[in-house]
Amino acid sequence: MNNILVTNKVTKQFGQHTALNKVSLEIPKNCIYGLLGPNGAGKTTLIRIINQITYPDSGEVFFDGELLKPHHISMIGYLPEERGLYKSMKVGEQALYLAQLKGLSKSEAKARLKYWFDRLDIGDWWNKKVQELSKGMAQKIQFIVTVLHEPKLLIFDEPFSGFDPINANLIKDEILELKNQGASIIFSTHRMESVEELCDHIALIHQSEKILDGKLSDIKKAYKNNIFQVGLELDNGASLLQELEAKFQISEAVNVSEEKQLNFKIQLPTNNSSELLAYLSGKANISQFTEKVPSANEIFIRTVQDKDAHE
Repeated sequence: MNNILVTNKVTKQFGQHTALNKVSLEIPKNCIYGLLGPNGAGKTTLIRIINQITYPDSGEVFFDGELLKPHHISMIGYLPEERGLYKSMKVGEQALYLAQLKGLSKSEAKARLKYWFDRLDIGDWWNKKVQELSKGMAQKIQFIVTVLHEPKLLIFDEPFSGFDPINANLIKDEILELKNQGASIIFSTHRMESVEELCDHIALIHQSEKILDGKLSDIKKAYKNNIFQVGLELDNGASLLQELEAKFQISEAVNVSEEKQLNFKIQLPTNNSSELLAYLSGKANISQFTEKVPSANEIFIRTVQDKDAHE
């Protein structure tokens, strides 16, 4: 079985509001799967269904080849966007208690907690109360509790919330290491730069429906539109620029005559870049000629706007 989780036409309504409308996903094992969408799209509802906090009105969810059942809860680690630590409890006592709820013995929980507290350099937090910690510090504790029982599937909902850049990078590296160790991860975020850095696959949900999914690399290729970033070194950039503007769509052109530099973006009607490259090489010294691949953020905005425009 190549998928850790499959949803088949999952639908969920709350009164007259449809939160999910026949959403089907296939989440491969040992990958980081970006679950994306605007606020209110239905992502949190889907995550709650996977965690059996709520149940679909119709459709099915399969976990590692089996119809999702209560015993699968112990195989899932969930870090919600809204954190849930008990503020008046000591950090160590609480982490130990939550680890035992996940099925670890007390001795095994202590050993694993020591490993993680040392790994994240927070050993001296053991006897602090959660209310004494900053949001980012508390977030580290909740991250540890989420991964401690080494579940098959990890679900991180905005895992970098509350972190400064250094600690966000630390947690990012830990997430990548968990994947390297065989974990399967659902990653929900609005930070598209994190999607670029972490995700192998993505799904985009908008207005309760899945509107895009697949390998991120394949999606980026599919959304390319023959735009190239070009840098040239030549004496008369203005003349060549005028010539090109008569034939192609040019944008962001910068001509610095004293430095003999011409930079611009050019969109070709077809991906016949070799012909253009040969033409430009006869006119100037080419310092840059790279195809502009759309970012995850650009794809997100474009897909959502296209969906809205067709409704």
